[in-house]
Amino acid sequence: MDVRSAIQTKRDGGELSVDEIESFLRSYVAGEVAEYQASAMLMAIFIHGFTPAELECWTRTMLHSGRVMSFEGLGKPVADKHSTGGVGDKASIPLAPAVAACGVAVPMISGRGLGHTGGTLDKLESIPGFRTDLTEREFARAIELTGMGLGAQTEDLVPADRKLYALRDATGLVESIPLIASSILSKKLAEGLDALVLDVKFGSGAFITDPERGAELARTMIRLAEGMGVRTVAYQTNMARPLGRTAGHTLEIEESLECLRGEGPADLRELVCLLGGEMLALTKVADTVSEGSARIAAVLDDGTAFETFQRSVDVQGGSPDDLVNTERLPHANGRSVWRADRAGVASYRDVRRLGYAIASLGGGRVQLGDPIDLGVGLRFLFEEGQELATGDALVEIHHRDGRGLAQAMAHLEQAIEIGAEATPQPLVLARFAS
Repeated sequence: MDVRSAIQTKRDGGELSVDEIESFLRSYVAGEVAEYQASAMLMAIFIHGFTPAELECWTRTMLHSGRVMSFEGLGKPVADKHSTGGVGDKASIPLAPAVAACGVAVPMISGRGLGHTGGTLDKLESIPGFRTDLTEREFARAIELTGMGLGAQTEDLVPADRKLYALRDATGLVESIPLIASSILSKKLAEGLDALVLDVKFGSGAFITDPERGAELARTMIRLAEGMGVRTVAYQTNMARPLGRTAGHTLEIEESLECLRGEGPADLRELVCLLGGEMLALTKVADTVSEGSARIAAVLDDGTAFETFQRSVDVQGGSPDDLVNTERLPHANGRSVWRADRAGVASYRDVRRLGYAIASLGGGRVQLGDPIDLGVGLRFLFEEGQELATGDALVEIHHRDGRGLAQAMAHLEQAIEIGAEATPQPLVLARFAS
């Protein structure tokens, strides 16, 4: 293909043809398009965006750049959930077994943490022996045996996205609505889904902080997914504060286990029941979202969801006993408490800084290959809007021999403020459907 001509078309705000899009992506995956040419194309897309027809073609071509899963022989509907990510966002971990316990297959392909957010795969690997690098056959077997699979993107699953995402990250071109939408949906639709629920975060801890831009992303993804035959609903949920009371890999696994036993933070349970109820309604397992949410709550409370997760851990290489005896999980050896330096009302000012604090402790990465400490993290000891006295405990910091402790505390000072008043925002801002 004439790569320069296609780049020039998009550079000048023109519309790419189907042939140009398909040829560009296939040639890029095959290594026939240079990285500097792909960077130029991505920059042009970042600036000028896509028409709906371009975006649909781009996403469909990415989707079919590798294999597409099929679970037609399971005899049950297939659904998944995707979150745009944030600090303490561990909802996927209790959600998948709860939905599976209600009779819906959940083939959840997840990612690793980067920047200020933690990754579901990293959190799961806090469970000793738990494998996320499953082959296609192993992934299918996990779903057949437990109703769920928790794995990583493989070499032959949407290779176009794997290459393009790495390039976008390296060139500062992540925060583009059409590129985000095509990246998310090409991976999710490759799971062979009947239904998809999207959790689009807003607030200072989200990648897209502005609710209006988040709403645009939600509507864009719904149009794309519905156009490809997958029933889709999106929620905008709050990342102006962390989800739950912990952030950090082992700490979030322990909090997820509490949720799976019918306990844990109220906001985590509320979100799991809401998103799970929507998944059951979209797949016709429940007549309404409220009925579906009640069914999710029931399997959390009666232990069925916890047992499903135990079976999943067993099938994917871990020990179910470690979910009961959690002292076997990796923990940091140090504990320090960060306290209020004055009286007032506590609120979150910059949640992204909480993620940076965890990274300072060794629990985050700059590049995907960086090692991380699974045991470090933060436990939040206050509620937003709570009246505090000087010296009250705000955050328990889990650290490894003091590594990065001073930097983490400096980030906490920027993340949390104590003022005259605070107005916490609701957990759920909006619901979007076609």
